[in-house]
Amino acid sequence: MKVDLHSHTLVSDGHLSPKELVARAIENDVDILSITDHDSTGAYVELGDLNAYSIKLIPGIELSTQWRGIGVHIVGLNIDLDNEVIQAGVKRQAVSRAERAELIAKRLIKLGLSVDLVRVKAIAGGVNIGRPHFAQHLVEIGAVKDFAMAFKKYLGNGKAGDVKQCWAALPDIVGWITASGGTAVLAHPLKYKMTRTKLSALLDEFSAVGGQAMEVVSGVQTNDVTGQMGALCKEKNLLASCGSDFHQPSQWSEIGRMSALPKQCEPVWATWL
Repeated sequence: MKVDLHSHTLVSDGHLSPKELVARAIENDVDILSITDHDSTGAYVELGDLNAYSIKLIPGIELSTQWRGIGVHIVGLNIDLDNEVIQAGVKRQAVSRAERAELIAKRLIKLGLSVDLVRVKAIAGGVNIGRPHFAQHLVEIGAVKDFAMAFKKYLGNGKAGDVKQCWAALPDIVGWITASGGTAVLAHPLKYKMTRTKLSALLDEFSAVGGQAMEVVSGVQTNDVTGQMGALCKEKNLLASCGSDFHQPSQWSEIGRMSALPKQCEPVWATWL
C-alpha cells in the first residue's frame, strides 16, 4: 500500500490544483493521500465529496508554529473539516500570515530592495502569502537569479525575511488539531537542523501537549536516516507518518515517491483506517 500524507497544492505553495494533484496521485498508484496545505483547508472545498475519488483522501493541514524561537510545522491528519475550533484556528493563521507578509516586506525594503507587497499578493493569487511568493517577486525584480538564491540571501532561516513571531503557540496548534478529532504530527523533523538533544526536547514537549506522531519518512532519504528516525519515533512512543512533501513535479520530488516506513514503527493510519 502506497501512502502519502504530506503534499501541497496551489492553495498554498504547491504548483498543481487540488484536482490535478489527486489525479497525479492516482496515476502514481497512491492508495491513501492527504493534502496538507500550509494553514489552509481550501483544497478540500474544491475537491467536494472526498468519497467520489478512486483514492482514499484523508483531510489534512500543515500548521505553522514556533518552538524556542525556531519555526516548526505540525501536520494535522484525519481532521474534521467542519470543526469550529480548527476553522477558527485557520482564520487566525490567515491573519498571522497577512501580518507576517507586511513584516517581511518592510524588512526587505529596509535592505534596499524594491519590494511591492501588492505585487506579492497578486502572485499569491488570493491564497495565504508565503515566502515562496516573495521569492518569485525577488526573481521578477532582478534582486536574485532564482528561488534558491532568494532563500539563501533573504528568506531562509535566520535571514531578514524569516519572520516567525506571528504564529500561534505549539500547544494551541496541537489543541486545534485534536479538538477536530485529528492526529497531530511533527513534520519533517530533520528540516529544522536541530541537534539530537534539542530535537528530543521538542518531541518531549510536543508529546506533552498532545502530539501523537512524527514524520519518520519525508521524501526520499537514506536507509540510515530512516532507521535513526524510526528508532527515535519508537523511543518517544509516537506513531509514524510518511509523506513526499510534494510541491511540484521535479527530478527530486514526486507525489508518492518516498522511502518505506521501518517495520518496527506503528503507522499513524493504523488508528483511523
